[in-house]
Amino acid sequence: MKSEIEKKMKAITKKLWVALTAIAALSVGDIMAQTASKEIIVPISGNTWQSPKETKILTREDGIKAGDKDSEFATYVRFATLGTINLAVQVGEVKESASIKLSVGNQVSEVQVNPQQSNGTVAVGDFVVQDTGYVAIKLSGNGNQGLPTIQSYRITGNQELINSAKYVADNEGNYFYWGRRGPSVHLSYTTPADKDIEYYYNEITVPEGEDVVGSYYMANGFGEGYFGIQVNSATERRILFSVWSPFHTDNPKEIPDDEKILLTAKGADVYTGEFGNEGSGGQSFLRYNWITGNTYKFLLRGRPIANNYTEYTAWVFAPEKGDWQLIAQFQRPKTNTYLKRFHSFLENFIPSQGNLERHVRFANQWVRDVNGKWHECTQAKFTADATARKAYRLDYGGGVKGNDFYLRNCGFFADYTAIGSEFESVPNGQQPNIDVETLPLQ
Repeated sequence: MKSEIEKKMKAITKKLWVALTAIAALSVGDIMAQTASKEIIVPISGNTWQSPKETKILTREDGIKAGDKDSEFATYVRFATLGTINLAVQVGEVKESASIKLSVGNQVSEVQVNPQQSNGTVAVGDFVVQDTGYVAIKLSGNGNQGLPTIQSYRITGNQELINSAKYVADNEGNYFYWGRRGPSVHLSYTTPADKDIEYYYNEITVPEGEDVVGSYYMANGFGEGYFGIQVNSATERRILFSVWSPFHTDNPKEIPDDEKILLTAKGADVYTGEFGNEGSGGQSFLRYNWITGNTYKFLLRGRPIANNYTEYTAWVFAPEKGDWQLIAQFQRPKTNTYLKRFHSFLENFIPSQGNLERHVRFANQWVRDVNGKWHECTQAKFTADATARKAYRLDYGGGVKGNDFYLRNCGFFADYTAIGSEFESVPNGQQPNIDVETLPLQ
């Protein structure tokens, strides 16, 4: 009996020893993973904004040029965990000694940069990452000397912290430009799959304070173009409607005559012409100072017509005007389709404005089929562009609040919405009260 008990005790002791050894090894591994250091190089270009205003000192590819003594430069890096980072500055040629000041939150450090350190790395010191989300590394001159050429930051910390860092890593694919523009975000609406859809209807409200210069709030996107409102400058806003040519090019002058978009009608004071850079085609816009807090209605018609063309017509209803106004009517060659891919998006098209948040609400989405029946669209899928998918920028979001879908982007806010998320709004059951037969065509 005693022998049996001893055998069992030895077996239990052996298992316990194996378990403790495994736990100890795991703990050591975890500790090593947390304490082993790792470094990253964060380029100035692609991640930095200059204030109080941007100048040519901040370059698209080569960081901060020497000479500026009056500006502050904020570089943004996102961390998903807390810890301490060691910061160093990589400089270009240093022609004269200069004092520079760097801060992370309320932590400030001042360092002297000398000509002997040209094209090298200047140690700054340790900073604590006190919260998850974006951290702004702020740099400015300290005194009357101008800044030397600043190319990048070298950031060192434990592996867990550094592995969580998100930023624009390099300029491959021109991402120093796209990264500063910020992530574009979209809502794709679910429409009846078994119907030919002739009309899209949507409503946009830009809340007060969210009308950031450089914003495009796009209401009625379709397979061949888009229709929405923009803030083009402090004094100019537009209602924009564009249709892409079937000929793929970024230069409208290359489009053959038989693949050009034809303008067949336009509203009063509407400018029409060509556009390029992100595909090419026909563009129309009305300079109109729409108002934050007001709700604007957008109606788009798309239908196949003779000779393998599809005709697209766009109208807008401004509450200040009180009636529907034609923006333009285009005909697209080599196309035979009704409306497809109903979507909205929010984008920033001015890189220097990519550090400012913006927000828009979309409500009351309906589509009308070829038989004249309206269908309410209450389901939407959230997606984003390559800047977001590469995790170069994670300041994007979207969702639903009651009857409204919404999108937000830029500004380096901490939270973000998972790409591919699906949302459902509360249906209101009130179809648009529009007599489509009486809509203006001039």
